[in-house]
Amino acid sequence: MGVEEEYLLLDPATGLPVARAEEVRTAAGLRHGTGPDEVQSELLQAQLEVATPVCRTLDEVAAHLLRLRGAVGAAAERAGCRVATCGAAPLAGPEPVPVTDAPRYRALSLRAPQLVREQLINGMHVHVAVPDREAGVGVLNRLRPWLPVLVAMAANSPLWQGIDTGFASWRTVVFGRWPVGGPPPLFAGAADYERRVRDLLATGTLMDRGQLYWQARLSERYPTVEVRAPDVQLLPEDAVAFAGLVRALVVTALAGEAEGAPFPAPSEELLAAANWQASRYGLSGRLLDPLGRSLGAGEAVRGLLEHVGPALDRAGDSGRVLLLAHRLLHGGTAAERQRRALAEGGPGALVGLVTGGTGPPGPGPAAGGPGPGGGRSRASERSCAP
Repeated sequence: MGVEEEYLLLDPATGLPVARAEEVRTAAGLRHGTGPDEVQSELLQAQLEVATPVCRTLDEVAAHLLRLRGAVGAAAERAGCRVATCGAAPLAGPEPVPVTDAPRYRALSLRAPQLVREQLINGMHVHVAVPDREAGVGVLNRLRPWLPVLVAMAANSPLWQGIDTGFASWRTVVFGRWPVGGPPPLFAGAADYERRVRDLLATGTLMDRGQLYWQARLSERYPTVEVRAPDVQLLPEDAVAFAGLVRALVVTALAGEAEGAPFPAPSEELLAAANWQASRYGLSGRLLDPLGRSLGAGEAVRGLLEHVGPALDRAGDSGRVLLLAHRLLHGGTAAERQRRALAEGGPGALVGLVTGGTGPPGPGPAAGGPGPGGGRSRASERSCAP
């Protein structure tokens, strides 16, 4: 597996996005030892993306995310800005952030100028290996009904350019305005996936396969399924736990494919409604489960945990993931934490919160959960799970 995270660069005094991505990216490589493919520019010059190497355990994911967050955080400090791990820019100035000077990004800006100007959003992408593209399409079909619950749990973008949107994940709404986005449709197999992608590209509406902005898709670079539904997370330990949850979803889907087990296949309109509900309320309202039933947030999250429980146990990831679920349901999502920070301490407290997850680099796993084989058993964790 591997994890990619997108970050904003903010002025520490004003909280406004600043166009210093290339300076920070270069410093992260020269001064802090990141590899050439580990820190990359993004669409706008106030954004960066980091990517872990291939990992086999959550401890490895944790160590790399801590290292990469620390490296870009230190590089940003030298450049006079700070790295923010929020899903959308909470504040914005009067002038748009410049587009990164790359042919693809310039072409995107010509095609959809206002969408590009408003693309100050940051996600977390989790790649999980699959045997082949046929198996990968089977995984997409089986995990798509669970994506709205994942969106609700990972919501971290309630504020947008100086206003409270009323949504828990405004990033989900912004991304949904592109031609292809949201939960993926149901596919008949790998050949059907390829045919439908080719049909989309033939219309000329999309520039390339990189514009398949489904919340889960087949990677074109790696032999993986790429799950893109979560907002980037405030804290590295939450990102690590979400990576474990996504891997468990993929592993569970692969097992279901091998067994030929039945699975829920909600209509695209029902899944779109579930995704909207999740982005609107996060875990503070009711959610739709894979069968379209309206449930309380705790019950919906519990259903997801039961669905992936055996895969979490086999990987030794139950402790981390169940602790994450407990924290979110009892302490609130990152979206709720942003709102509280702004209400209680104003913009300064908000900037402190969203830039607090990128400290100095250091080895070892992230805090917040035991590693494989450590901590309490899954049975004892369930006592504090939702």
